[in-house]
Amino acid sequence: MTDMNKTIQKWHASFRKGTDFDSWGQLVEAIDEYQILARHLQKEVQSTSNSPELSEEQKKTLGKIATCLELRSTSLQTSQSHDEFTLEDLKTLEPILKNILSYNKDFPFDVQPVPIRKILAPGEEENLEFEEEEEGAAGTGTPDFFTNRVPGTLLPRLPSEPGMTLLTIKIEKIGLKDAGQCIDPYVTISVKDINGVDLTPVQDTPVATRKEDTYVYFVIDVEIQKHVEKLPKGATIFFEFKHYKPKKKFTSTKCFAFMELDEIKAGEMVIELYKKPTDFKRKKLHLLTRKPLYLHLHQTLHKE
Repeated sequence: MTDMNKTIQKWHASFRKGTDFDSWGQLVEAIDEYQILARHLQKEVQSTSNSPELSEEQKKTLGKIATCLELRSTSLQTSQSHDEFTLEDLKTLEPILKNILSYNKDFPFDVQPVPIRKILAPGEEENLEFEEEEEGAAGTGTPDFFTNRVPGTLLPRLPSEPGMTLLTIKIEKIGLKDAGQCIDPYVTISVKDINGVDLTPVQDTPVATRKEDTYVYFVIDVEIQKHVEKLPKGATIFFEFKHYKPKKKFTSTKCFAFMELDEIKAGEMVIELYKKPTDFKRKKLHLLTRKPLYLHLHQTLHKE
């Protein structure tokens, strides 16, 4: 097998990994995979010597696939635009990428290749890997790298109903060994059924108010968008801690935590942190650290 064939296999595996994450609803991980693959393809397009087996037209096709990966990533980052470039659209490109050495037809979408963006520092492109970087290797960005994040998508409390209970969860703080290095940190809150399907709208907190020692402070109320009595057996509330990665120029999940129905009770509570990717079915859980670092919450129950 030639080096080019091996490279195409890696591209195809990365493509499948991204679309799998996308179909499972693990959108942050899907964006991560799509953008890494897009940069690999863009780098290949710009190369003058690495791919003599590829014609200029095939390179242009790779550039267009990279554009489509970017379009899907953009769609996933704004909840209102999920349909702008759909997962089904992207999946039609899989056989093209897999068979790029023999592909000679018109591209199915009216897009143009975009030049590789100067996201990484000089020399870092050579070290770009498909696998996620180690969590300990925190990036040191400049203000130019910061995102223009919407200031949270928290929803108001539902109207009360006789005999029904509403839950407010105040996210106080999260303990992390590298808390001070987290850029634009926020928390995504979702309520899932036993199969990992959303039971309520997903909400994002605003960016944290401050970072101090080993804590990131939020002190923000989240209104759970379903009466407690209406949550089915096995329902779980998830908290995904996310932060901005300047080297990759997008937001990534660092860790997650969850609470089950029997943990819903008024007062303070702390819950353990788990390594990403977020496992909404809770089948393969791995603690983030052995150190006593947790997500600190305060629950308030409202009953008419």
